Amino acid sequence: MIAGLVCGAQLNGRIDERNAVLTHSEPFAYAAQNLYAALSAADAAAASAFLSGGVETGPMREQYQQALARAASALADATAGTTDIQTRTAMAEISEQLTAYTGLVEAARANNRQGHVIGSAYLREASSLMQTSLLPAAEKVYTTNLATVKKDQRAIGSLPILSLALLALALAATGVGSVIMYRRTNRQFNIGLVVAAAIVVLVIGWVVAATQMAAGEIERSRTEGSEKFEQLAQARILAQQARTDETLELISRGDISAGEKSFHGHMDELSKLLDAAPAAAKDAVQKWIASHQKQVEVYNNGDYLAAVAQAIEPDPAASAAQFAAVESSLRDGIERTRETMRDRVAAAGAWLAWSPTGTLVLMVVAASAAFVGLWPRLKEFL
Repeated sequence: MIAGLVCGAQLNGRIDERNAVLTHSEPFAYAAQNLYAALSAADAAAASAFLSGGVETGPMREQYQQALARAASALADATAGTTDIQTRTAMAEISEQLTAYTGLVEAARANNRQGHVIGSAYLREASSLMQTSLLPAAEKVYTTNLATVKKDQRAIGSLPILSLALLALALAATGVGSVIMYRRTNRQFNIGLVVAAAIVVLVIGWVVAATQMAAGEIERSRTEGSEKFEQLAQARILAQQARTDETLELISRGDISAGEKSFHGHMDELSKLLDAAPAAAKDAVQKWIASHQKQVEVYNNGDYLAAVAQAIEPDPAASAAQFAAVESSLRDGIERTRETMRDRVAAAGAWLAWSPTGTLVLMVVAASAAFVGLWPRLKEFL
């Protein structure tokens, strides 16, 4: 009975871990990743709008506002329901700093509309706040939540060692009881004890099989889901950082060597992560690098307006279109790997679904069989 209760409790705990992944840790990690992406997209959109001139186009303004709306939504999703004080504090700080960031962007926009040079200083300060404070805070929340997802995944697929030890002890006790009964009664088999032993063996097999099947699904959720999700999310972050580098070096209108070093550093790291990315993303990255090189060439030749056009104009061969293709492809890849991860975690839970109740019932039957088998013999000594 004790073995059955412990076994049922441990298996039920794994089902709780599965539910925690699907309803808590994974959605929070996804929301935190979306928060980072939306914040970075807002920064890139603000820079592009600034580069478009005194009065930015309607689509550029809308792109910036949509990114802010997505950031606010992701911020709410990542905060809702969490009891972690550190996470809630980090989210509160991000919310406060986001207000300061939008204020700086609006100041830059107002000055840019009036042709004041100081507008670029406001935008650089806003981008600095985003790059040095907002985005690192969002990335920290994301990595923390993703680590929680991995921990919960490992818990789902782990063997219930204590349960198996107690089941083995119960099987050994049944064997010892059979030997004692044989010595006292000279009866080779006690039907009750034989049935009890067979049921315990069945329970052990059930527990091992169910947990191993669940572990197999969890392994697939890691290799096909969370690992690729992490890789694609990091690639998306690097792409957005490179896009910010690309636009900020034009806003500065000075020496772009530092910006170029940062851009190519991000692109080199991005290229290393494209194994898990769709083919469209790989192709778009190469076209983006070529477009950026053209932007740098015309900038170094003194044609600033042509460099700006190469960076932000809607020409399909220009950087804005290629970045959009990279972003869209990586986002789609993230959605697919997320769906795979959730499907595999759900399948792991399905293998465990009836295990707590089933093992407990079987152990009750085993205890009853042992009692029925021993009771006639016990009465002989009463």
